[in-house]
Amino acid sequence: MIEIARLSTRYDVRRLTESDVDEVFELCRGNTQFYQYCEASPTREQVLNDMRITPPGIAPSHKYYVGFYRQRTLVAVMDLIDGYPEPEIAYIGFFMMNSLHQGKQIGSSIIGEAAQYLKGTGKRAIRLAIDKANPQSTHFWKKNGFTVLREIDRGDWTILEAEMIL
Repeated sequence: MIEIARLSTRYDVRRLTESDVDEVFELCRGNTQFYQYCEASPTREQVLNDMRITPPGIAPSHKYYVGFYRQRTLVAVMDLIDGYPEPEIAYIGFFMMNSLHQGKQIGSSIIGEAAQYLKGTGKRAIRLAIDKANPQSTHFWKKNGFTVLREIDRGDWTILEAEMIL
């Protein structure tokens, strides 16, 4: 079980709920570059779905859709799955920064603290998928210690499965 408050010492971390949909939606809408690469636009319905969906075989109790706050401002959103695809791995299904806080090493700081905490819980790695077409995202994850394991062609979308060994 992940103690979400321990994912960061610099930010207040809490589970996001349906009552937070508008706040998360606004954060997503501010990240036009991200959505430009995936040729989509964020919607409230998509945010609600992201809050609930889990990988096959993963119980909702292993999903942590959390917000990182500083002085009541939502700085980042993370979808973290405990024990996927293997019990000793954590999976980041989604991570997005408030556009006003990008380029200031805040995202790297959040990922670094979360990785340090997860290592202390016995996790051996963190995995995630990167949209190959998004150079900003690819750069961010590689800069933060993730190595591409393989490329997965999904027809009209190619993802890079990446991992950080803890």
